[in-house]
Amino acid sequence: MTATAVLDEPQAGVASIVNDCTIHVATVNGSGSQSSNNVLMRSIFQMGVPVSGKNMFPSNIAGLPTWFTIRANKDGWIARKREVDIMVCMNAATSREDVEALQPGSVCIYDAPLNCKAIRSDITFFEVPFAKLAAELSQDSRLRKLLTNMIYVGIVAERLGIERDEIMKALTKQFKGRKKLIDPNVAAIDKGLDYARENLPSQHRWRIERMHATEGKIIIDGNAAAAIGAMFGGCTVVTWYPITPSSSLCESLIDYMKEHRIGPDGKATFAIVQAEDELAAMGMVLGAGWAGARSLTSTSGPGISLMAEFAGLGYFAELPGVIWDIQRVGPSTGLPTRTAQGDIFEVYYLSHGDTQHIALIPASVSECFEFAGEALDLAEMFQTPIFVLSDLDLGMNNWMSDPFVYPTKPYRRGKVLDAKQLDELGGKWGRYADVDDDGIPFRTLPGTDHLMASYFTRGSGHDAQARYSEKPSDYKATVDRLAKKHQTAKKFVPQPVIDRRPDATIGFIAFGTTDPALEESRDQLRREHGVETSYLRLRALPFTDDVKAFVESHERVYVVEQNRDGQMGDLIRLEVGDIQDRIRKILHYTGLPCDARSITNSLLQMESDGTRVIRVGLEGRTTTQTASED
Repeated sequence: MTATAVLDEPQAGVASIVNDCTIHVATVNGSGSQSSNNVLMRSIFQMGVPVSGKNMFPSNIAGLPTWFTIRANKDGWIARKREVDIMVCMNAATSREDVEALQPGSVCIYDAPLNCKAIRSDITFFEVPFAKLAAELSQDSRLRKLLTNMIYVGIVAERLGIERDEIMKALTKQFKGRKKLIDPNVAAIDKGLDYARENLPSQHRWRIERMHATEGKIIIDGNAAAAIGAMFGGCTVVTWYPITPSSSLCESLIDYMKEHRIGPDGKATFAIVQAEDELAAMGMVLGAGWAGARSLTSTSGPGISLMAEFAGLGYFAELPGVIWDIQRVGPSTGLPTRTAQGDIFEVYYLSHGDTQHIALIPASVSECFEFAGEALDLAEMFQTPIFVLSDLDLGMNNWMSDPFVYPTKPYRRGKVLDAKQLDELGGKWGRYADVDDDGIPFRTLPGTDHLMASYFTRGSGHDAQARYSEKPSDYKATVDRLAKKHQTAKKFVPQPVIDRRPDATIGFIAFGTTDPALEESRDQLRREHGVETSYLRLRALPFTDDVKAFVESHERVYVVEQNRDGQMGDLIRLEVGDIQDRIRKILHYTGLPCDARSITNSLLQMESDGTRVIRVGLEGRTTTQTASED
């Protein structure tokens, strides 16, 4: 059976689109396609072409649809692209929907029984008898199913010009050199390459050609990067409860610690505990921090909700610990395998009463690595829970990065008194006293060999000497000091990254994984419409003074974030006070990663008609609000 190309291919002399395409693979969860997709992505990366991979999978174990998107772009744009150029249809349950969503002129490679060519006439279709080809490779039905995935790797590679040698290198890396796994997959890839070459019409519209933009770079997901950073940052206690999409952070950390943190006597120099739930995990983190260990946990939105009680204790009793929140779509169970930035309010104000937490917000895998150590430092310096707001897109998807910089600075342990210092003070000190006028008290660690080292750790009312107190003056002094400590944190948290253009009247503010799409959108606005913009990327809460200064220096500031209500935008409006009318909101919350074109189109519409809030929908459809509705 040979393929039928419905659309004519570009004529001779018409330039191909080189190193700029999106490949979208539609399969079934649990089919083994993840390995194949990683091989395909890494092959392109090894040819020197910037690439990213995004996996959209269901929250069940197996059987429901899953999609994997590979974007290759010579200019280094790695955000999700709304348009699909090459579709691989392998799932009967979604094939019609997948084909109908394609742009005219796209390419679709499909499994022969799906008969996708009958759906549309403006797509170039390549029909492939995958089951027949797999049957020629093995009599084992389960193995045939797995090998089918590698056959489409060969088909796509031949269509795009991906070099076989690079596919073989990627395959060897994927299966860690295990010959028993590698050999049948090599046969399957070659089967696909040969079939495409001998039976399918040529495809010239999109091509992958060797370049040198990835030399020295790595591919890694954010959760693994965070785990490495935590290990280098001196983490010795990890307590966690599994939850998507955060589990792989602690799972990776377990593997790294077992490999690199076993002492000369063969014993572990760390403790990793799977707790009975997230509340228990949070309690253990704070207990370990109180005892002097560098401790962390990882979770997602539902786990953060359960941690509220202990988060308040950590804030008020002043106990260090780090909590990674790999955000997903909520509320409630929500969509566990979709991405969002909807935990801003929850994390910043977690617990009852007047509570404000420090939060770091990485936008790349390199910042996941860097902030893992930074968070452990800040937790001890400020004697408080430190939250790190990542998300599913950053945490679980593959990103290209420069190699991480080996940390050389000593750990910052903060204000810890030892026995000698207590002697010098004559034993006179107050656990909750503000002696430096920065809101940060001194502490001692359990086991300090001094009669005056001990104190009561209190989540109830207390005075500067840690004595129980219900006096209004003591309570007010305590919470005012905590507020002062929060203000002090502005000087020590990661500062925002600012690109201020002198002639720009329009500013963008964004954070986290909105950043790649936002930077690409700024390029689109500049090249296609002559619109110059400034950009402030937030990297932490509380806000530094740069945020208000940035808003003051622009007529309109668009806050782009991935939640329904514009949570960060509202925090910024509280921060800037009487100039909050300059704030606009572009909100993308479909569960898919934000894309550049949606931002570009939204800004142009808002500049044209004065809309203050746009909620981006699928295919760029939007709902808008006027000033009075915001």
